[in-house]
Amino acid sequence: MARVLCITLNPALDLAFNLDALVLGSVNRPSSAQLEAAGKGVNVARVLAGLGHQVTVSGFLGSENDAPFTLAFQQAGLVDAFVRVPGSTRINAKLAEHSGRVTDINGPGMPIDTAQLNALIAALDTELTSTTPPHAVVMAGSLPPGCSLDDFSQLLDHLNASGIPLWVDTSGPALNKAIASAPAGVKPNETELAEWAGESIDGTQARLGAARRLHESGIAHALISAGSEGVLWVSAQGSWHATPPNVTAINTVCAGDTFVAGMLHGLLSQHDAEQTLRFATALSAEAVRHVGVGDPHAADFDSLQQHTRIRRLDDAITERATL
Repeated sequence: MARVLCITLNPALDLAFNLDALVLGSVNRPSSAQLEAAGKGVNVARVLAGLGHQVTVSGFLGSENDAPFTLAFQQAGLVDAFVRVPGSTRINAKLAEHSGRVTDINGPGMPIDTAQLNALIAALDTELTSTTPPHAVVMAGSLPPGCSLDDFSQLLDHLNASGIPLWVDTSGPALNKAIASAPAGVKPNETELAEWAGESIDGTQARLGAARRLHESGIAHALISAGSEGVLWVSAQGSWHATPPNVTAINTVCAGDTFVAGMLHGLLSQHDAEQTLRFATALSAEAVRHVGVGDPHAADFDSLQQHTRIRRLDDAITERATL
């Protein structure tokens, strides 16, 4: 299997509550609660490790409460290359209602200074220049306080300079910086893509046009998620649309991270384009049924894949998708 480096600059301890319905200004009693070491890059890493890949995780962790992360990394079989900094890693609250609506209350994160950012770059260079460098790098999540957009852009350029395919999953102004750096892959949702495109992109055809523009701007794999309406993927192998199977959504927090991991798994395993997209879409659908990332070992996962609809949107010749 492949080696992957997953970077989370602003990880969190996720405190997830499942509720019938959130009632503001009142006492809410959840049906379940779960505290988990998380962050978008950590979630991607969990899925990839579960699929058999060798995964190293890095970023910034607060030295005062890193024990849950250390334990989680050991349990998931992840190699820990996080840089510890003074302070506590933030706690995020996720309030998931039975309807599928999720309310996020996210802490700002620990402030990062220039010396700490340089320490992270040194740690990443150790991974990138090792005798067994990663086959892909994933940068996922938000920026911590103190890490400016220029810092982020320079970090992405530094990672791109390694020649190792870089995938970025972030949002807002950081997403625009990421797109400008032309990584191998990005996965905005339809709202984030509309902000980048500067126009409304209602409907599959409008999203497809924007996704093709994104690909033409230098993004090898332009992936656009639109919830239950599916996913668009534009690459040199062609344009594809995936419609997920019908499932009851309980918690959508990890669906996007699961999808990114599923796509990388297919690409790194040299599966063909349809197989890659089908697997990633079905795994993402599996994830929304519960708290946490998708489980490819779920009893009905084969059925979920069979009920995932894949459509070619052009006549490009596609065999095996590549990074």
